[in-house]
Amino acid sequence: MTRDEAMQKLRQAKLYAILDTGYAKPADWPGLAQKLIAGGVEILQIRAKQSSPEDIAGWTRELLSVSAPAGVLLIVNDYPEIARRAGANGCHVGQNDRSVAEVRKIVGARALIGKSTHSLPQALAAQQEGADYIGFGPIYATPTKPDYQPIGDRDLRRLTQEIHIPYFCIGGIKLAQIADLKAQGVARVVIVSALLQSDQPTRYAQEVCRRLAG
Repeated sequence: MTRDEAMQKLRQAKLYAILDTGYAKPADWPGLAQKLIAGGVEILQIRAKQSSPEDIAGWTRELLSVSAPAGVLLIVNDYPEIARRAGANGCHVGQNDRSVAEVRKIVGARALIGKSTHSLPQALAAQQEGADYIGFGPIYATPTKPDYQPIGDRDLRRLTQEIHIPYFCIGGIKLAQIADLKAQGVARVVIVSALLQSDQPTRYAQEVCRRLAG
């Protein structure tokens, strides 16, 4: 996939899911990815904080066999070297990780780079830094990031006005909050636990997409 094609998919994407070892076993990821993609997920991220780089590289290649034929973007969390070596579509980094410029030198010009942000100033800084997209949150309390104070929706209107790259709200988001987020101008979300712990991930994803589009 070329960078232009990846950027077009990024701009069109509404639902971003993270395959996290805290909620699903990597052995189950390929089947789960198929269900999420069937439900309308357009971006998948691999997040395995306690796993070895070798394992993450293997899981990335395995998931690419599912995501690539479906035209779904696959992003690697934290490891730009793995993203490049395995052929992922991009890398996502946190506030305390390497800069966007440093990551770009590793992953190359083709790959997408996302950055986590937890305030409007951080979001503006990531945009200035050259990130292709940002994650903004946690909007609500989330067991995925228990040490982070929820942001709430106080900055969402300004985010819509001042951020001109794709941004995805993240953190404790469930179906019940989609309408409120849309009312604040939010068009894209990341969902982790609610999707991965659902008994029917395809149906859950479909309903999220329906409400985002509604």
